Amino acid sequence: MRNLETGTDLFDPRTGMESEFTRGSVSASTDADFAFAFNDSNFSDRQLRIEIMGDPLENRADNEGCTSICNSIADWARHRKRRREDIKKDTVVDLTSCAEEQILNGNQPDMDDCVGCENPDEEAVAMIEESPSGDEAANSNDSNWSMDCSTVVRVKTLHISSPILAAKSPFFYKLFSNGMRESEQRHVTLRINASEEAALMELLNFMYSNTVSVTTAPALLDVLMAADKFEVASCMRYCSRLLRTMPMTPESALLYLELPSSVLMADAVQPLTDTAKQYLASRYKDITKFQEEVMALPLAGVEAILSSDDLQVPSEDAVYDFVLKWARAQYSKLEERREVLGARLARFIRFPYMTCRKLKKVLTCNDFDHEIASKLVLEALFFKAEAPHRQRVLAAEESATLNRRFVERAYKYRPVKVVEFELPRQQCVVYLDLKREECANLFPSGRVYSQAFHLGGQGFFLSAHCNMDQQSSFHCFGLFLGMQEKGSVTFAVDYEFAARSKPTEEFVSKYKGNYTFTGGKAVGYRNLFAIPWTSFMAEDSLYFINGVLHLRAELTIRH
Repeated sequence: MRNLETGTDLFDPRTGMESEFTRGSVSASTDADFAFAFNDSNFSDRQLRIEIMGDPLENRADNEGCTSICNSIADWARHRKRRREDIKKDTVVDLTSCAEEQILNGNQPDMDDCVGCENPDEEAVAMIEESPSGDEAANSNDSNWSMDCSTVVRVKTLHISSPILAAKSPFFYKLFSNGMRESEQRHVTLRINASEEAALMELLNFMYSNTVSVTTAPALLDVLMAADKFEVASCMRYCSRLLRTMPMTPESALLYLELPSSVLMADAVQPLTDTAKQYLASRYKDITKFQEEVMALPLAGVEAILSSDDLQVPSEDAVYDFVLKWARAQYSKLEERREVLGARLARFIRFPYMTCRKLKKVLTCNDFDHEIASKLVLEALFFKAEAPHRQRVLAAEESATLNRRFVERAYKYRPVKVVEFELPRQQCVVYLDLKREECANLFPSGRVYSQAFHLGGQGFFLSAHCNMDQQSSFHCFGLFLGMQEKGSVTFAVDYEFAARSKPTEEFVSKYKGNYTFTGGKAVGYRNLFAIPWTSFMAEDSLYFINGVLHLRAELTIRH
């Protein structure tokens, strides 16, 4: 049968699956509205008999329908968990009287595999998978549940149009067009649990009208799960869109990330899971502020947070430390912890931006498989050895992929590149790059710190400032060197600041000095370039090369 207006095949399941939402409309798609034909014998060619089975005795009070009892996402999650456990206990494929009607439970196998239909003269047999029998049943806690669930408590009969259902659902398309005698029968029976009744009725109505009447998140989730079960992709996209418009909470975001996965589900619900990831990444971008909450998150939630470029952490070292702390708290067995770290979490740690001191610790960390750790550290060191322009190329190539290990986060402390020398004198050369936007954000009195680096066993850092000049007459760019350790330690250092400058783009020395540090002290120059801030930030500034300010500090221990 063809639609004369559009030329599309109403029996082709792609017709329904390919329809998309219109941005400003509540309607699921531009598909025709057949709501007038729902359950109307005048526009139907078959009857659908829905047998509603009794739920387990222990859950019956909870399973009168989630739309009435689930007032929150948390309720829905607990309810759904029990329901999944029930489904695992009993999967029924009951084919009775093949010459008259077909009984399905929604998890329909290919009809070619239904050997129970080969001999219509034999009495139908109910096949219950994973259900104990004989002596096992007598000793099983599940036996009473199996007997109870086989009771039909209600029956609904609807008039249906096979072209409309087949156009929306590959499940029904296969059912009505598989070439077997069953596809020619006028009566089809679906067997569902009582907890699925409301969602199935909403789904069937959607297949005619392209809309649903429920408006709460738990009810929409039930419809979405029913749509996944019966392969109605357009309904899944519709429910996903409505859920994305509702206020997100940590509970709902985690629930969306942990929805049962299937090929159809992954495609149709991807925008919803993307929104959930973005919500979690935004809410917990400062993991130190919500440390207890983040430590209690499941694996999917932690992955969503760690995938963000905007994670507000001092450095990638802090990300590594957090991942180890979380994994040790969640997985007490070393084998499990190694598996999760190696297969799931390592790809979210951006090892190339970790300090060399921390990378050394990775190699000796027992929580990581040694071979994996060696590979990760070697890759990080190769990246650090690349020229800056090559590093930017690698980061740009990876920015379009899921693997973002070469993409720099918005660290509180800026990464540095350090070259150390032991002879003839203890010395280190430190390179710090700042983007033009980072410098612009310093005005009028901001400062940005580098990650720590070490010389002679002491920790140092650089800090770039927007401050007033010595006479407090104008703003200017300042650069300072500080020592981390507090206390009575003294340390004499010669230092030199330099910056790349046009037109040669070579490093030009800007300031030299020496200082005897005590813990917590800093030294530097308030106006490194001897120009006002406006000149420093101007479009024709000599110091920004391709939008980046390149700074260098040389430190040498004085004897």
